[in-house]
Amino acid sequence: MARRVLRAGAFMAVMFASFAGAVSAAETRRISFSFDDAPRGDGPLLSGAERTEKLVAGLANAGIEGAAFFVLTQSLAHHRDGADRLRTYTDAGHVLANHTHTHPRLRETDPDSYLADIDRAAAILEGFDNVAPYFRFPYLDEGDTRDKRLAVVAGLAARGLQNAYVTVDTYDWYMQALVNEAVEAGHPLDMDRLGQVYVEVLIDTIEFYDALAVQTLGRHPDHVLLLHENDLAALFVEDLAGALREDGWVIVPAIEAYTDEIARVRPDTQFNGQGRIAAIAHAAGVAPRQLVSPGEDEDRLRAAFVARGLLPVEGSSK
Repeated sequence: MARRVLRAGAFMAVMFASFAGAVSAAETRRISFSFDDAPRGDGPLLSGAERTEKLVAGLANAGIEGAAFFVLTQSLAHHRDGADRLRTYTDAGHVLANHTHTHPRLRETDPDSYLADIDRAAAILEGFDNVAPYFRFPYLDEGDTRDKRLAVVAGLAARGLQNAYVTVDTYDWYMQALVNEAVEAGHPLDMDRLGQVYVEVLIDTIEFYDALAVQTLGRHPDHVLLLHENDLAALFVEDLAGALREDGWVIVPAIEAYTDEIARVRPDTQFNGQGRIAAIAHAAGVAPRQLVSPGEDEDRLRAAFVARGLLPVEGSSK
């Protein structure tokens, strides 16, 4: 894939520019990779098996060790090769972790039912090696009330599970949905352009949350990047890693990133859907509208896909 031609700002709003001056280029910036909802079914570009093979190869080629795959265990009943695919990840040196059995939103259920769903997933994960004692909330949803959030936090502690927070939330799932839409419409995809857009959006989103961290914490924490086990990740993870390293980032295992001191910070807020850094900033009084990356603007992303010829112009046949 050709090196991205747009720099930070292509998808970033004025807020990023206001943060940029605070970021110190002299400090080492570290980031880890994590993938939600494994194992997923066939996509529009790759079968599930092809995706796993390509993703493992891309991670290896990029020198990414210890990526974390958050398992949605109900998927194992739907995909015959799902267990084998998870073992392919662990055989390659990556780790599995709990993402519930049925992917519920905490705000739509009660703590006891939610914890029972986590327990069901944990029982299934006992059949695998390299399972780390981490749990990631589906949708990053930690509930609609403080009492509900604290009840689940206590339940996780009783089970020896740590909150697998993220620091960089992304809309990679929406970009994948746009690809699905293009394929369903029979629109031809230029894979080089698709890779460029994918990398540009994610790099800009990473820079946004790193700048927010510097403003909030006064330093660069070890970051945890949220991606999904989808076709785009498999096709372009190597390009994304290359772009990060070109910008001076060091890629570390997810478990290592979780030793950062923010793992011990528990912001008392229900604003958790944008990740740990945004939650800390919100608890400190920053308005929610300032804590969402422009890379999560669906209209902006759709316009970018149309501008690059990755979606048909509205009203056209292509």
